[in-house]
Amino acid sequence: MSRRAWWILGVAAFLLAGAFAALKLRAPAAAALVVQAAPLVRTLQFSARVATPSRVDVGATVTGRVARVQVREGAQVQSGAVLLELEDAEGRAALAQALAGEQQAAARLAGLRSTGRSTAQAGVAQADSVLLGAQTELRRTQELVQRGFLSPARLDEVQRAVSVAQAQQAAARAQAGAIEERGTDVQQAQAQQALAQATTQAARARLAQTVVTAPAAGRVLSRSVEPGQIVQPGRALFTLALTGPVQLVAPVDERFLQQLQPGQTAQVRADAFPDQRFAAQVLSISPLVDAQRGAVEVKFSVAMAPAFLREDMTLSVEVETARRASALVVPLAALRGAAVGAAGAAGAAGAARPGTPASDSATLWLAVDGQVQARSVKLGLRTLDAAEVLQGLAAGDTVLLGPAPDPGSRVRPSMPAAAALATTSGGGNAGAAMSNAMGR
Repeated sequence: MSRRAWWILGVAAFLLAGAFAALKLRAPAAAALVVQAAPLVRTLQFSARVATPSRVDVGATVTGRVARVQVREGAQVQSGAVLLELEDAEGRAALAQALAGEQQAAARLAGLRSTGRSTAQAGVAQADSVLLGAQTELRRTQELVQRGFLSPARLDEVQRAVSVAQAQQAAARAQAGAIEERGTDVQQAQAQQALAQATTQAARARLAQTVVTAPAAGRVLSRSVEPGQIVQPGRALFTLALTGPVQLVAPVDERFLQQLQPGQTAQVRADAFPDQRFAAQVLSISPLVDAQRGAVEVKFSVAMAPAFLREDMTLSVEVETARRASALVVPLAALRGAAVGAAGAAGAAGAARPGTPASDSATLWLAVDGQVQARSVKLGLRTLDAAEVLQGLAAGDTVLLGPAPDPGSRVRPSMPAAAALATTSGGGNAGAAMSNAMGR
């Protein structure tokens, strides 16, 4: 081999040794994030259902055969709207009979007050006249008997005639008194008229019960009756959701009860209409806990309810439970030296998002001048994926994520896509990106 070849071979070996030494001395790479101030939002997500404040079951109050059903399921009805009609031939006949009885009682009372009183008064006048004649005849007979012109037997006959006339007068006056306004005959006739009127009212009420109407405005949720069917009292034929403010009801895992407060805002969407979100607000939180499910019932009010909502429709609700307009936020994956609790398992209402560290302090590993440095920090608001750092960290610090060399070792920060977005985007966009990625 020539001298030139040996020289080239020596230079190549030297370069190869230098490259190997450079690789040995190069710091290992570790995923990192440059911390910046950004908004942080904590939310709870769970399932809810649509519920109206009031539901009523409507049925017939009498037994009968259904003649017509006037509404279908889903129909909107007003108060007093006819829902169904029963056959009413028997009820109409009973009403006609009651009306005839009422007219008869009214005619009898009117007769007593008009012709009856006239006849009674004439009878009293006639009885008075007969009694006066008998009394005059008695006085004349007494004088003639005293003079001896008539026998005592004739006087006995005249006295008996006076007694009969007196009895007739008493009877006539009693009959006239009974026909007076406070008399017994009039009172009896008035009682019969009242009874007839009550019978008419009862017949009208029974006839009205053959028509089933809506007790209030609402929507027909279910209908379980068809024409020709025999219905009985006590059976629900319709279920109505009364018109009123729409409410959402959700069972929420009791572990997240502390995060919920009345008045908190929420975003709601239906699986059938995922692009049509609408706003809701926490209305009330039940004071009771379902012991079997470990859940608390939370109600939401909806100011502007969309038209597509249906009773018992399942919805996804996201409640904003806390917000920081500007905070130093790090992923939970960056926390070291603190036991970070995982998010709770899905409860009866759906998946609950936030997790809770067991402590308000933790340790972060930072890349400072190419070396790993451990730093204790104080934590604030925490979500499922991120935590707010209150003390021990400053904007612009580079936080190491995941596996990294031990503190004091050399390190080469490697920015993943999320970190690059946080460091290169403007303040508003960076905050939105971090909120969407970690603020749940």
